[in-house]
Amino acid sequence: MLILRSLRRSKVGALLISVQIALTLAILCNSLSALQQQLQDMTRPTGIDEANIWTLRNQWIGAPEDLQARILTDLAALRSVPGVVGAAATNAYPLGGDAWTTGVGLNPNQRVSTASTAVYIVDEHAMAAFGLKLAEGRWFKAGEIGAARDDETKFPATVIITRSLAHALFPNTDALGQVVYFGRSQPARVVGIVEHAQTPFASQTSWHVRIDDASFFPYQYVSNDMTYVVRTEPGRLAAVMMMAQARLFQITAQRVVTSARTFAETRHGAYTSERKSSIVLGVVCGLLLVVTALGVVGLTMYWVSQRRRYIGMRRALGARRSDIARYFHLENLLIAGTGVAVGVVLGLGGNVLLASDLALTRMSAGFICAAAGIVLGLSQLAVIWPAMRAASIPPATAIRGR
Repeated sequence: MLILRSLRRSKVGALLISVQIALTLAILCNSLSALQQQLQDMTRPTGIDEANIWTLRNQWIGAPEDLQARILTDLAALRSVPGVVGAAATNAYPLGGDAWTTGVGLNPNQRVSTASTAVYIVDEHAMAAFGLKLAEGRWFKAGEIGAARDDETKFPATVIITRSLAHALFPNTDALGQVVYFGRSQPARVVGIVEHAQTPFASQTSWHVRIDDASFFPYQYVSNDMTYVVRTEPGRLAAVMMMAQARLFQITAQRVVTSARTFAETRHGAYTSERKSSIVLGVVCGLLLVVTALGVVGLTMYWVSQRRRYIGMRRALGARRSDIARYFHLENLLIAGTGVAVGVVLGLGGNVLLASDLALTRMSAGFICAAAGIVLGLSQLAVIWPAMRAASIPPATAIRGR
């Protein structure tokens, strides 16, 4: 009752601190939830043999007309390097950033696609080069591989898709052997299903394609700006990278290798913006907690200075130092608890809006309870020093006045 009477006389200060704690909790729990999702995204497996893969981007000087022959020669040279498990030329690879996307449907002339997919242009060696795991069916045969230049659009008669895309297209039946349609009227039979292969995108929202919905088209990709994906035996990545590049320049020096990097470097570069935003978000959360703690300290110190005579009277009447400290802790617990209760409601409401607008995952009740515990614990820690100052006020203050 004494605490409630004191708070009635200091309603504005108590209300401001409660509002500050509520807003801090709402912002903190949603920020931590976003940080958790970003961490999960940055460590999400791509479905390929990441530890043993490196990529090389090659351009020939001039405009040679025999591009396909040059690519095949390069691939043969790469596969002949000791320690190479597989090598393939492609338009894109997981987390590479650049990709072709297209709609895929279940009927010819379907106006709205059933799903969207990223497209990998690959040959019969790509399964070994990527380190993919085939869940059902088979990989492409050499006789199925055509040629596709970078300035033309082709749709194949056979296709391999990821399990994620298979479930999206055929949720109630097996996708293997089914016919799907690219470019509205071009039929393609599903001859294989890959267990998992991430798209070249790092985020779910890129180009409106789900992160694991990918298709493999059986073509030899032909372009003057060529990407080679090379997979090595474990432990031989660095040595193979050096030998392979030297082997390519032995074939012809009329080329420019614009990049040669391990997949670990590709992953690091793909999530640069996510790491930066995570750091900024973490710093903002830290500053917000510090400001909230300072607010609690400042208000409690103000109340201690206003109640010095009252505290001295209580000490004179027999109150111990622990009683005085406990009083301020209980008073702060009541204020902070009210703010935390309101903050839980605000945090859950804000998470619903963020989940719908920014495609964030819904926050669990346990997660927001943990954030509430952090804010409540910080508020109680912040009041320790002012409470100790209050407890040190001597009984003589009651007769000296302020």
